[in-house]
Amino acid sequence: MSLDPSLGIPVVYLVDDEDVVRDALAWLLRSRRLLSEGFASADAFEAWLAERMAPHRSSWPQAPACLVLDVRMPSTSGLVLFERLAERGLLPVLPVIFLTGQGDVPTAVAAVKRGAFDFVEKPFSNNALVDRIELALQASAQALPQQRAHQAVTHALADLTEREREVMRLVIDGRPNKTIADELQISVRTVEVHRARVFEKMKVKSAVELANLLREPGHAS
Repeated sequence: MSLDPSLGIPVVYLVDDEDVVRDALAWLLRSRRLLSEGFASADAFEAWLAERMAPHRSSWPQAPACLVLDVRMPSTSGLVLFERLAERGLLPVLPVIFLTGQGDVPTAVAAVKRGAFDFVEKPFSNNALVDRIELALQASAQALPQQRAHQAVTHALADLTEREREVMRLVIDGRPNKTIADELQISVRTVEVHRARVFEKMKVKSAVELANLLREPGHAS
């Protein structure tokens, strides 16, 4: 498997309540030179994830990743965890591969239709499982640059002052500086200063470029 090294070292997260399964998977991944981290429950993984996605932390994951997740576990099931990850918008950068028993195949198929990457039925073929994990890591690697760009815009927007946001909205509407100055009851020179600061913070050179940047989902000004 060849991934862009600038994206970081890929990690496979293993969530299964059976120690023997996690240990076997970790050994299998080591044999393929893949790093892994195991969790004995969905709750343990969620607690770990919440710490890494706290507001003061940078975006997660920092490198290509995927989650190998058992469908049936005590307390919180794999399906519940999957739905919560989907709500967080993590599935593109954290593809989920379900491990299923024979009776769980229809459930796993339904999960794939809702956005899971794939499922593997126990007992599984080592080679087939690792092949799917590698494909999931490649999918994560393709999604990461977009996530990082999205986070950069989000952070830039958060850095704008309220006045800069007001000027930005009017700039995007195509208003000339004189009209903006009249509407906000400030001088044209002040508008020019705010406009320049908005362009600098958002790393754009024109109103059209700014409008296109904010047209991305989740970047309403």
